[in-house]
Amino acid sequence: MVGRWPALVDFERSVVDETALRSAQSSGSVPNPGTHRWSIERLPARLRSLWNPPNKAAARNVELLLALLPESPLVLVVGGGTLGNGVDAIYADRRTRVIGFDIYSSPLTQLIADAHHIPLADASVDAVLVQAVIEHVLDPGQVVSEIHRVLRVGGLVYAETPFMQQVHAGPYDFVRYTSSGHRYLFRAFEEIAAGPVAGPGTQLVWSVDHLVRGLLRSELAGKVARGLFFWLRGLDRLIPTAFAMDNASAYYFLGRRADREMTAADVVRYYRGAQRRTRRRRRESARRLRAAMCRRARSGTGHQECVRQQESATIHRYANPARGLRP
Repeated sequence: MVGRWPALVDFERSVVDETALRSAQSSGSVPNPGTHRWSIERLPARLRSLWNPPNKAAARNVELLLALLPESPLVLVVGGGTLGNGVDAIYADRRTRVIGFDIYSSPLTQLIADAHHIPLADASVDAVLVQAVIEHVLDPGQVVSEIHRVLRVGGLVYAETPFMQQVHAGPYDFVRYTSSGHRYLFRAFEEIAAGPVAGPGTQLVWSVDHLVRGLLRSELAGKVARGLFFWLRGLDRLIPTAFAMDNASAYYFLGRRADREMTAADVVRYYRGAQRRTRRRRRESARRLRAAMCRRARSGTGHQECVRQQESATIHRYANPARGLRP
């Protein structure tokens, strides 16, 4: 026990420090390893929104998740030590029971645990929320397997994970995912919704922050720069989703527990970025060029060869529909 929180951690296989937990028993709390001196949480709400604006993607998807859940659902919040941006509705919904854990104690959690080994029985919860957590675990595949295990048949998961973000939480930051990589991580789930949480404009704000703190050797200076350049986030609204998929700050995934896993071929076909269109345009241009060459060679062996190549390409495409539909 750490204060009133059970500490259900396999310390030999965890980043959680047992000594730090034991030394915190007297105070009854364990500091959040992600906090730091210049935390924006200390600022007034209006100023705080310049650094951390409302997460509309999370709010929209959490509303959908709640609508899909049965009556009186049990929702597990992995990394629930702080209230996630845009997920307030889960805690506000009176019909929803919430259990949360993190690697430190918090008024929002019921226990201290490591997501690599979730201390819950198989098929025991209706939904799992894992927002801005996957990047902080050593083995994301193991964590997602644990999420799959504790979910009931047809259970839901909502995840948000960064792609183009600099290191945060210091030594507790380990991985990043592209959109396709994120989808494959949750390959044992049927997709309900997925896409960018925030686009290139938001990613640029992150870069400005870390550029300034590197030039001036000051974290505070970076935070100030982030506040001054908050307006860059507005550029996200001008960028088509396909382009944002290739350059997002973070991605979300809302899915349902499935029995069939996505294959390697499936995830290649899954790609939804702007380069899909580019490759499609190049293929179409090549097809038109071949057709034009055939029209010019109206007779002789040149014409016959062009016709043969076009017929071969058509047969190949329809004999391999997956390849034909790929970018």
